[in-house]
Amino acid sequence: MSFVTDQPAEPSGEALDHTRKRVYHPVSSHLAITPPVSVVIPAMNEAENLPYVFSTLPDWIHEVVLVDGDSTDDTVAVARRLRPDVKVVRQRGKGKGNALITGFAACTGEIVVMVDADGSADGTEIVAYVSALVGGADFAKGSRFAEGGGTDDMTPIRKLGNRLLTTVVNRKFGARYTDLCYGYNAFWRHALDRITLDCAGFEVETLMNIRIVKAGLRVQEIPSHEYERIHGTSNLHAVRDGLRVLRVILTERGGRRRRVRAAVIGGATLGGTVREGS
Repeated sequence: MSFVTDQPAEPSGEALDHTRKRVYHPVSSHLAITPPVSVVIPAMNEAENLPYVFSTLPDWIHEVVLVDGDSTDDTVAVARRLRPDVKVVRQRGKGKGNALITGFAACTGEIVVMVDADGSADGTEIVAYVSALVGGADFAKGSRFAEGGGTDDMTPIRKLGNRLLTTVVNRKFGARYTDLCYGYNAFWRHALDRITLDCAGFEVETLMNIRIVKAGLRVQEIPSHEYERIHGTSNLHAVRDGLRVLRVILTERGGRRRRVRAAVIGGATLGGTVREGS
């Protein structure tokens, strides 16, 4: 499923110059060329899951950026053993949103892919995300509820909550999403120049989805299958984090524009322009 927002993004002169410098690499018979791809993996005490996560990543990706949230197990050591060239970044703040923002700032690839460290995402799907971006999308959004997607991990209450929140976002912001609260996404790194990320928790995916639409960027949904966490327990709390997502949606309604400071890694801000509620 794909759609174009009402205000398609026009590359700036700087973006056009950047485009001319792209280095393309062969990937497969299905995707002949691709710019450098960075995979960002936020992780805290995920040592047992990383062998699976890393084993599914395509061998043609440019770099893996592991954001360590002050793990007390062997997460970092395991990551370095599995992939000696992994870029390990220490998270200075707390929360998934803060971890992702930290990871985005450390990426050098032109395409950024967000992958969870719990084993729920299949890295072999990355080729579909990259194909969508190379084909013209600015943001490739994973969906468990698009045709061909699925989930083994969502409880009935989480499915209902996700459906309701997705409906609210679609109506309020003119989107056509089939899934809102899913962390498997990819985008051109220069898209971060068009949005601001300034939240610390699990609501970061919702914030991205809303601001991508408000910025008029081109979105294509990618059917994705979410598997159960392999080891350990999730830090996600359906009610608490659902309320945080709802708060983001209500805060993002309408509002005035202001400039914010870019890329504050220790806090949780990345980008340029944000709309505030009146």
